[in-house]
Amino acid sequence: MLITEIWAKSVLNKSGIEGVDYVVNPYVGCAHRCAYCYASFMKRFSGHREPWGGFVDVKVNAAEVLARQLKRAAPASVQLSSVTDPYQPLERKYQLTRRCLEELAKYQELEISILTKSDLALRDIDLFKRIGNCSVGFTITSARDEIARIFEPIAPPPSRRLAALRKLAQEGIETLAFFGPILPYFSDNDDAVEELFQRFAEAKVGRVVADRMNFYPSVKARVLSLLRGRCPQAIDSVREALYCEDAYSQELRLKVWHWAARFGLPCEVIF
Repeated sequence: MLITEIWAKSVLNKSGIEGVDYVVNPYVGCAHRCAYCYASFMKRFSGHREPWGGFVDVKVNAAEVLARQLKRAAPASVQLSSVTDPYQPLERKYQLTRRCLEELAKYQELEISILTKSDLALRDIDLFKRIGNCSVGFTITSARDEIARIFEPIAPPPSRRLAALRKLAQEGIETLAFFGPILPYFSDNDDAVEELFQRFAEAKVGRVVADRMNFYPSVKARVLSLLRGRCPQAIDSVREALYCEDAYSQELRLKVWHWAARFGLPCEVIF
């Protein structure tokens, strides 16, 4: 892992995500090394030759830059993060996400949302409460830790993420589960979807957002390469999802809506 400390000129950036005005990315790159990560396109702008997941640039002045930008920003919604994980392992050392949240907490008119795969987020419960208008979401692609290890080798296992969701809900913090990407063969069948929604219900998740796998060329190449070595029997299911997109997506929507209704969970399907 190549770790480089850099100085950022801007941290509070306009968002291309529907319903989100600004994004804050304290890091460039991510150590979680998720095979399906769409954010690998950021490598084009970083100048790195290392594979995605093999480098992280640390914006050491992120909090200071954010403080300056917030003085000029209108009331808005802000998400941490869009192309990195704000609670990846280096956050334990650098605490950039925590320092950025401390700046955001000074502006009560802001709506803050956080999306992560790490239960390190529990460290900042005090700040979530101080902010008030804050939701914390965890990406969970499968209820099974052994499946997640195939695709997300460095990220904390789903069992820890689900426990973190439960803890946050107990603390009165708004929670979200991002069920995505839904993994062909592994988490798109009825039993897998039912199991995961049951876990969401047990964790008292506030709402669920579901998305299918998006097969950008780089994602397709990484996923198929991974499966050839680890689980070749899944390749046909991935190809079916890829080449029968409309029929596959409609069937998957119906499964997600069915189990969301069965467990009484508000659910937005975004594919």
